[in-house]
Amino acid sequence: MSERGLCSRREADALIERGLVFVDGERVTQLGTRINPSQIITLDKRAERQQSQRVTILLHKPVGYVSSQPEKGYQAAVTLIGKESRYQEDRAPQPYSPEHLHGLAPAGRLDIDSTGLLVLTQDGRIAKQLIGADSEIEKEYLVRVEGRLSEANLNRLCHGLSLDGEALKPAKVSWQNQDQLRFILKEGKKRQIRRMCELVGLKVVGLKRIRIGKVKLGDLPAGQWRYLLDSEQF
Repeated sequence: MSERGLCSRREADALIERGLVFVDGERVTQLGTRINPSQIITLDKRAERQQSQRVTILLHKPVGYVSSQPEKGYQAAVTLIGKESRYQEDRAPQPYSPEHLHGLAPAGRLDIDSTGLLVLTQDGRIAKQLIGADSEIEKEYLVRVEGRLSEANLNRLCHGLSLDGEALKPAKVSWQNQDQLRFILKEGKKRQIRRMCELVGLKVVGLKRIRIGKVKLGDLPAGQWRYLLDSEQF
């Protein structure tokens, strides 16, 4: 079910235990049931309604907030989600509800010293799409740097660096202006961009994520959030 994008593995277990999953029209209640690729999995209407009610939130995370588990002296980004901090120009029709905080988790990291687009979701399908092992979703960043960068090292940033003993996937890196680089990545190792820059003699003095897949940060002010629209896809 997870591989077919129906839900996360944890959600699949819960749906099966509740008898809301069918294979070729037959109800499945045994966890770990194996099927062949040609068989059709469907969900009970109650499960579909439950999934449709789950929200995904786009937050412009400021510097000083952590993406997930709070560190000593700092707050988690989810604490910024509330009625008063909702973007006034949010075009989503649903009213804010404290229930939208239940099970809301970040789909990806953005370190404490960085700002920009952070996705928080109740929907395991979206989390898998963004941070699953086989995710090919691009993340775009504007990175202000100090130091000199040769053409050879710019090429190394694009392809040729390794972190933690593993070669990095090819990236797209180009100059945005005289002191700012544009990075487009398809992976997200811990503090990856900062560490990549260190390897070529650069110091990062500002980092902002401006896009995840097809969804852009746009004019969303720092510290404010909005709902992902039904018409938006990553």
